[in-house]
Amino acid sequence: MEINKVLVVGSGTMGRGIAQWFAQQGVNVELIDAVFEVALSAQETIHHSWHKLLDKGKFSASEVEAFKKNLKPVEMSEHSHDCDLVIEAIIENLDIKRELFQKIDLNMKEECIIASNTSSIPITTLARDLSEKRKKRTLGLHFFNPAPIMKLVEIIQTPWLDKQVSDELFDWFSKRSKKPAICQDSPGFIVNRVARSFYGEALHILENHNQERIEELDRVMTSVGGFRMGPFTLMDLIGIDVNYDVTQSVWKSFYNEPRFRPHRIQREMVESGRTGRKTQEGFYKYEK
Repeated sequence: MEINKVLVVGSGTMGRGIAQWFAQQGVNVELIDAVFEVALSAQETIHHSWHKLLDKGKFSASEVEAFKKNLKPVEMSEHSHDCDLVIEAIIENLDIKRELFQKIDLNMKEECIIASNTSSIPITTLARDLSEKRKKRTLGLHFFNPAPIMKLVEIIQTPWLDKQVSDELFDWFSKRSKKPAICQDSPGFIVNRVARSFYGEALHILENHNQERIEELDRVMTSVGGFRMGPFTLMDLIGIDVNYDVTQSVWKSFYNEPRFRPHRIQREMVESGRTGRKTQEGFYKYEK
């Protein structure tokens, strides 16, 4: 499989992280967003990240310059139509995603693979109205935040997918520092299904917002459990609103099974606008 040009749709945290990683692999990346200024801002953020890595000796100056040439933000209406792979990383809204997939189906070359980075919406639902040929080349590619660092990528299959596509993607990622896992199109896939208990049980132990208990639970999970981050630190990083949406989606997909039920603390945090690092306040407070 050759992947020489990738279109990343959505320039938020996940979109720009995915775009950064592909650019570092020597792939030409076009980054778009409904608001072009967001794509430009994402480019600046990625450049800043590369310069920090340059200062730390992780990359050479020539490598960083090559990465920059590989990354190009473009207007939504001006992206290329000859991409080998399109990765959707927009808002977790089924109707908006399905509309986008249908536009991509019509406008991209026949050989193009369409993938969604969704963490909870069924890939089968996104693919069902596409052309028969495109269904065979549509799947999920679920990266994890921060995408340039986290090695796991879930390759989610559908009933229509040509198995050769997922097998070749598995090999492609394996050769480029990622740890791919092929999984079926089930609610939460692998990691987000398992992770519901990581967050949910921590919230049930917490019961009510108590800063000392939050810090204690995170400390136990990192110092004793061996996790790199505790559940509350991780929710702040992901975004409590994003985590809450995924929790609701998985819960509903399993017909309101109690073990996946969202917690009222999640709802309260979202309603108050305290959604984590991106708002400088979540379970912890952060300086700009």
